[in-house]
Amino acid sequence: MEPIAGELGERFAASGHELAVVGGPVRDALLGRPVHDFDLTTDAVPSRILELVEGWADTVWTVGIDFGTVGLRKGGHQLEITTYRSEAYHPKSRKPEVSYGDSLYEDLVRRDFSVNAMAVRLPGQEFVDPFGGLTDLAESTLRTPGKPEDSFSDDPLRIMRAVRFAAQLGFTLAPEVREAAAGMADRLTIVSAERVRDELSKLMLSPEPRRGVELMVELGLARHVLPEIPKLRLEIDEHHRHKDVYEHSLTVLDQAIELEERRGMQPDLVLRLAALLHDIGKPKTRSFGEGGRVTFHHHEVVGASMSKNRLSALRFPKDVVADVSKLVALHLRFHGYGKGEWTDSAVRRYARDAGPLLQRLHVLTRADCTTRNRRKAAALARAYDDIERRIERLAEEEELNKLRPDLDGNEIQQILGVGPGPLVGKAWRFLLELRLENGPMGKEAATEELRRWAAEHVE
Repeated sequence: MEPIAGELGERFAASGHELAVVGGPVRDALLGRPVHDFDLTTDAVPSRILELVEGWADTVWTVGIDFGTVGLRKGGHQLEITTYRSEAYHPKSRKPEVSYGDSLYEDLVRRDFSVNAMAVRLPGQEFVDPFGGLTDLAESTLRTPGKPEDSFSDDPLRIMRAVRFAAQLGFTLAPEVREAAAGMADRLTIVSAERVRDELSKLMLSPEPRRGVELMVELGLARHVLPEIPKLRLEIDEHHRHKDVYEHSLTVLDQAIELEERRGMQPDLVLRLAALLHDIGKPKTRSFGEGGRVTFHHHEVVGASMSKNRLSALRFPKDVVADVSKLVALHLRFHGYGKGEWTDSAVRRYARDAGPLLQRLHVLTRADCTTRNRRKAAALARAYDDIERRIERLAEEEELNKLRPDLDGNEIQQILGVGPGPLVGKAWRFLLELRLENGPMGKEAATEELRRWAAEHVE
């Protein structure tokens, strides 16, 4: 942060105030992880912070000032300065009550975990670690500065944050933290859906989301966040043998992440959520046939609806909800491909229905193969290689992602001698179906087909 840290520290010290870098930036610097944004804490109240950075910061914003936070940008760095504080939830409140403190120790003792309760005083760069955070960091262990029950009572979202850090940093939870998290999981219900969603998103985008999901299930958090996931652990007995859907879903998530990396994709929240949720419709659609045969008819349709409802309840953006539910609805479509007997029109429909989600659907469908039968797995991989090649060829030939009928709306009106209205839309859809079935026809052939259709459908 130098010279910015030194300048800002001197500025606060000259006015008789303390300032320290705290929390995540200190932790990440010690781990050798890149640090882009900086959190600082001070004994100065927000109004005083604004006075001290006036004329020095390039930009200042106050959206978090009610919680004691002033944001600013200086020389390409983004900083947030927060007054020493403690915050706590009342038993039935969804909003924390914030009060200001007057010492760095008081601020650190109320933080979530010891690895986030380390600080560096400015401008002298004195390292402050009153709760053994450095030792816990070296041991990859999450502990709380005080009693975990007190920490989780102050802010129940910290229970979710614990499993997120496990997934993000590869940490384990100290026994007393695990016990408190499991015993207080119900407290998550008072936290706003938006805050839970943000932690879940970070967990899903972490290097090991499976680790976080498993912890959520083990500790009982999933009942309040993604209750459909623990229900995937369908019982298996000698009469009703079938795949463990919970384990399968986690394996699909792992394999989707591997394919992301192999294809040079960035961590993809939509894809990862779809991989985790793709089979959540199975418990509701499970039925038993002769000989104990298990079926899950239309589980993709039911699962798409369930995904939409769950992600909406968690206040995910509408585009994320729509994209995840669509991938869940489409994830079985490829299995009708068989040995490549689909016509070009069927391949066009497959690509058209996926639309901008096509590449994600490719990854999800490949990841969904978890069979231990090597011959079957190899056959599925060959079939998907084939359909991807065919889609690519058709795309090159026909610009598949820009499919349009050979005649536009104005031309349809002119040929039929009609004005704008429902008839034009019906004719356009008819021509689009012809385009999907036959490929490019040209305007002359399309005109003949349009007139033939109109003779049968226009009174």
